[in-house]
Amino acid sequence: CRLLCKPSALAQHLVRSLGCSAALQGGRGPWPRWPQLQMLRQLLQPSEPEPVVARELLQLPDAGLVALDWLVGPWEAVGGGGGGVSSAVLLLIPNAAGKVTGGLLQLGLRALERGFIPVIFNRRGHNGCPLTTPQLQPFGDPRDLREALSYLRCRHPGASLLAVSEGSGSGLLLAYLGESGSSSRLAAAACLSPIFRARDWFEAGMPWLYEWPLLLHLKQGLSRYAGALAEAVDMDRLLGSRSLRELEECLFCRTRSRSTSWELYWERNEPLRDADEAAVPVLCLCSTDDPVRGAPARTVPTELFRSSPYFFLLLAPRGGHCGWGHEAVLDYFRAMAEFLRAEERRKGPRR
Repeated sequence: CRLLCKPSALAQHLVRSLGCSAALQGGRGPWPRWPQLQMLRQLLQPSEPEPVVARELLQLPDAGLVALDWLVGPWEAVGGGGGGVSSAVLLLIPNAAGKVTGGLLQLGLRALERGFIPVIFNRRGHNGCPLTTPQLQPFGDPRDLREALSYLRCRHPGASLLAVSEGSGSGLLLAYLGESGSSSRLAAAACLSPIFRARDWFEAGMPWLYEWPLLLHLKQGLSRYAGALAEAVDMDRLLGSRSLRELEECLFCRTRSRSTSWELYWERNEPLRDADEAAVPVLCLCSTDDPVRGAPARTVPTELFRSSPYFFLLLAPRGGHCGWGHEAVLDYFRAMAEFLRAEERRKGPRR
């Protein structure tokens, strides 16, 4: 693995800490030369053991709902590394299709073992969350995420807030970090196999082995709300769409109340549109053989990692899409906590 970043004291600390991480020593998955199979394993393999989840519905200012799924088991001693309000709350953000993969659940369970308080953020209409308004969340619109984080801060006022996203769900987290700047409420963030240039990604398309299952997953969820959504979108066209780009256009660009162009939609929803304003350390874990994002030379903004003191790129030669790095994320958050504690001792507590 290579760490690409702007030189800083934090960068030096991450190099030392991640260099000792057991999660990065092997670097070999079960199918190192077949990233497509690695990706399917992540999508289809159930989590072992099965997690125990407590769902909470959060009402938004426009009467919409998002669902927060708290992982509360099955460990006998929940939060063995320290619990209560002093523990860090770890917000898990699934991909843009709302698919909670086995890898993401496994990350949540490992975090629970280590004393974190893990909770999954489900967007409107995703993963069984009721859709109470004929409106879904655009790709890079962080308003609902901001409300959820405000609620988590109120519920756990003494805890650090952390966030990790998977795949295309990283577009939401990156957009939030840019829009919020130093007011993000987060202490640190991580993105697993993020999609940096979303418009290019939608236009280029993906291997059918990945795109069609996600497309069917989205259509299945949207068909539950066909009656309500018919007020806003053409459901026949939506359910007949043959690509993720076509479905995205039907949902957000060609609505009955207001139409917008594909270009204008991405001006408002590109994940890195305000990246220069981000003020929270964020680790992006990518692999060079990612079949979903594409070749790093054209899909990874290396100039951002060279110029911003807050963005760190951990690049592995293999791993496919979201096929590695879940354990390394927890090591990264541990290293960040150590660095912040050392800074507090040196400079005094943060205000």
